[in-house]
Amino acid sequence: MTTKALNVLTGINRASGPSSGSMILVHDLYGAMPELHTTFLGRTPVEQPWATSFYHLITLATPKRPQGPGFDGYLDELTREVGGLIEKIQPDTIHAQYVGLALSLAFARTAGNIPIIAIAHGPDVMAAELSPRERETLKEVAAASAAIVAPTAALADRIDRLTARRFTDRLTVIPWGIPLRDARVRDQPHVGTGALSLVHAGRLDENKSTITAIEALALTHQPHHLTVIGYGALREDLEQRAIALGLRDRIRFEPFLPRAELWNRLPNFDAFVFTTSGLEAFGLVLIEAQAHGLPVAYSDLPGVRHILGGAGVPYTPGDPRSLATALDEMGRDFHRRTALSKKALNNARRYDIADTGRQLRELTLRVARDRLDKVTRGVDLTGGW
Repeated sequence: MTTKALNVLTGINRASGPSSGSMILVHDLYGAMPELHTTFLGRTPVEQPWATSFYHLITLATPKRPQGPGFDGYLDELTREVGGLIEKIQPDTIHAQYVGLALSLAFARTAGNIPIIAIAHGPDVMAAELSPRERETLKEVAAASAAIVAPTAALADRIDRLTARRFTDRLTVIPWGIPLRDARVRDQPHVGTGALSLVHAGRLDENKSTITAIEALALTHQPHHLTVIGYGALREDLEQRAIALGLRDRIRFEPFLPRAELWNRLPNFDAFVFTTSGLEAFGLVLIEAQAHGLPVAYSDLPGVRHILGGAGVPYTPGDPRSLATALDEMGRDFHRRTALSKKALNNARRYDIADTGRQLRELTLRVARDRLDKVTRGVDLTGGW
């Protein structure tokens, strides 16, 4: 197995482009593992620059259908398609992105003796915590997997609890990363005290809790300005709330930006505001902000403090007054903000995508060797790992 490139099959059941943190991560991750010949299963439309990270890209033909009356038929059809592709591609290993969602379940039901590494992203775990059906799906994928990867110990523990701790020995933590070489730092940081230029970037939904930042600005003693970058179902509600609070001139809403554009903008701000109030798998945007020298005001969720390496100002999740206090503290104390910026840059160096790729590649090689050894010894792998 060590003398030839391993063939890896993976995919995410959505349009093939950088539309979310998970899609951006996967693009970076497989681009950092050119030694693996990775076939990616996705949906149209396909953004060709994005597709270059993969040895081969195949668009799924089965029309996608959400959970509901027609979901079982859709899953059966998707499983047949995936099974045919596995038979044709004959991968050495499968990376099942999003533990427990439809494509991973199709992989689990058709892999046979091909080892699966299940990779958790967060929304899959949230779905399993909310829905008994999704929880059973996650358990089925976990049972079929040789290894289960989570980016933090906190997320790994949630998976462990959801699966009744039956697969503890299969769980491994591999922190996510970013291409650090592309980040740049502001040439002349904000040196005064007072109002800050703040930025928040991400999906505009209930869990990301952008409303916390908006309501916090109405409670600060200093007239900080906030730029909200992203899209989501709550965009209009958030804009209306900002107007109702009299913050029309202090909050600016901008659409989702491709990462290269977002990274060009980040050095122009004084601090980053992280507002997620529920589960956060990792929070890559936190590391992106830190890599550009931005201090972070963050909701103190399990695992986030560790990810940030103490280089940020915590506040109580979902509490606008707590966030307002944190922002005013940063605005008043230039020396602390400067120290946080230096700590942020140092902390971000722990999360290079090259390290993520190395660890996942080593796990993939180990799992592939274990499978070869078991096949050589005549061990039946069709009943799970």
